[in-house]
Amino acid sequence: MDDIKIIDTVERYIRGEMKPDERLQFEQLRKANAEVDQLVVEHTLFLQQLNHFGERKSFRSSLNEIHTDLTEQGKIDSMKLKGKAKVVYLWRRYKRVTAIAASIAGITALTISALVWIVAPRSNSKTEALGRELDMVKQQQQAQNTEMRNIKNQINSKPIAFKSGGTGFMIDGRGFIITNAHIIQNSRNIAVVDVKGNQYNATIVQKDNNRDIAIIKIDDKNFTRITTLPYSISKTVSEVAEPIFTLGFPRNDIVYSEGYLSARTGFNGDSLTCQLGIAANRGNSGGPVFNHNGEVIGILSTKETESEGVAFAIQSKYIYDAVKSLNKNSDTLNLTLSSRSSLKGMSKQQQVKSIEKFVFMVKGD
Repeated sequence: MDDIKIIDTVERYIRGEMKPDERLQFEQLRKANAEVDQLVVEHTLFLQQLNHFGERKSFRSSLNEIHTDLTEQGKIDSMKLKGKAKVVYLWRRYKRVTAIAASIAGITALTISALVWIVAPRSNSKTEALGRELDMVKQQQQAQNTEMRNIKNQINSKPIAFKSGGTGFMIDGRGFIITNAHIIQNSRNIAVVDVKGNQYNATIVQKDNNRDIAIIKIDDKNFTRITTLPYSISKTVSEVAEPIFTLGFPRNDIVYSEGYLSARTGFNGDSLTCQLGIAANRGNSGGPVFNHNGEVIGILSTKETESEGVAFAIQSKYIYDAVKSLNKNSDTLNLTLSSRSSLKGMSKQQQVKSIEKFVFMVKGD
């Protein structure tokens, strides 16, 4: 993106001319790119300073016009007013106008401060990502268990200190897992852990920071390919009030949560996500959201900080977009998402038992 296009995009953002989904993507870019974020803040100040300068210039021009008009009417004689006398006269004559101008200048300064506060990213934003920091003690135990199972391969290697964690779920039996991009952001090493505690190395094959979607692939000779997945990926969002549930790793054991779809759009009406009435914690990021038929309708990603039990999930139709993009860039992968679920009609316990082996803890260093 060239400089002119970047500045044009920043100005559209500052003026509120972006659509909700475009604004969300740009805000995610700001979080990921410090230079873009700084440009937004600096350009906001620049535009406000230009407006302030224009107001001052207009005010000075108005004063000159009034002074000229009064001189022409013979009410004042500007030639007789010199030095301090002229200054005192003008102050007395226009002190009310000057006071109004000072008020305008003060309001402008407050407006600039408010805008800087609005555009600058804050730690107490109304939504937060659901990635988590990993328990280093538990992590070392898992590394030791893996090392014992694979002693010949691990004897000369040093355990990796993974720091960030979340959830992911399989979309292809060859080991392709989908998760949130923010979980593995800038990670050099990635691992996934299944419900039984088996840990596998993985690599990034696709990452979309704007939509916060990443596809990783298990790259470990100890992993056994799976023939079919029990669940399907829906191309549409469910109906409002439909019961939903999710599985994830807010701790080192898999956790089940249930709730309902509360809105077909996300925070401030963005079309990328949908809103859920569900308890979600750090570590749930990247987890699958299922409807009662065992169809994936979303990827859990964020929650609202100022309200309990309000979370947001990336709509499942964007999983199809991610897979389509991946297939387009490869002649050999040919990923195909399942459109039929074998979980329909099962009890919730049976569904969870069938699903949990395909849900993984995702770890990045």
